[in-house]
Amino acid sequence: MKQRQLGANGPMVGEIGFGAMSFGGMFGETDEATSLRALDAGLEAGITLIDTANIYGLGVSESVIGKWGRAVTLATKCGIVAGPPRSVDNSEPYIRACLEESLRRLKRDHIDLYYLHRLDPKTPVEDVAGTMSRLIAEGKIGGYGLSEVAPYTLRQAHAECPVTAVQNEYSLWTRLPELGLLRTCKELGVAFVAFSPLGRGIFGEREMRREDFRSGVDFRHTNPRFVEPNFSANNAAIAPFRAFCQERGWSVSGTAIAWVLAQDDHIIPIPGTRTAEHLRHWLDVTLTADDLAEIERILPAGFAWGDRYGDHQMNAIGRYC
Repeated sequence: MKQRQLGANGPMVGEIGFGAMSFGGMFGETDEATSLRALDAGLEAGITLIDTANIYGLGVSESVIGKWGRAVTLATKCGIVAGPPRSVDNSEPYIRACLEESLRRLKRDHIDLYYLHRLDPKTPVEDVAGTMSRLIAEGKIGGYGLSEVAPYTLRQAHAECPVTAVQNEYSLWTRLPELGLLRTCKELGVAFVAFSPLGRGIFGEREMRREDFRSGVDFRHTNPRFVEPNFSANNAAIAPFRAFCQERGWSVSGTAIAWVLAQDDHIIPIPGTRTAEHLRHWLDVTLTADDLAEIERILPAGFAWGDRYGDHQMNAIGRYC
């Protein structure tokens, strides 16, 4: 696998990373052995950036990765208080407490990249950057990142302490980062880590069905893009793209990831899966300029029906457009 740099001063990693949220069971039943096999398959394919968070399964995802124990570049996150009710805390004591818990579960004394998962409007982002700078100086973390932020927030934090990476949603159906954030990251030498590059599973090998959503856990049950009439409209819009991939002998997920990779060389997508089988679909698709133009014709920016989050999920999301 080709490599990309994780920020101007960060390590080289495989150009595709691995998002480990599904290890916590959000999108379906999972078990430790299956998750470990998926991690092994990823490493075998050249994936060397593993991304998790303390709230994924309330520590389950981190614990699985800790048991796996391979020498990879590791990112985790803090800042969300699981609740109930769920809230956000960006205070230094909370960040430090979460870090110690993550280090214990991950069986490490150092985290390569530590993200602020969500912004707390009560805490200036400059204060968060100050906290992260002290953790870097203490050798607890190699660098820090921000998630779901606006370009101006990135600039504020970066001026206080250089940011390694920004992690925001980016895919064929979520194009908001193109309106300033990708450019700001490139200008500042910050990696852009694209989460949900497969549209939370919509860019899979077969048409998605609502009955496949895990009862009581899967947040897609109430996500605007996955409820009717938006859900049927989105499946219909994506059907020609799925046919485009199949006509060429490409996997749908691999093509969607290749599209993200083709947008710029500071972008690192982190698709997620629970199985080694699904992971192998991500690989070995290379797109030409003609391919990219045809994909843009099939799925133009803004094609998706519905917002990417419901209003109740937007309170800690950086808005700028």
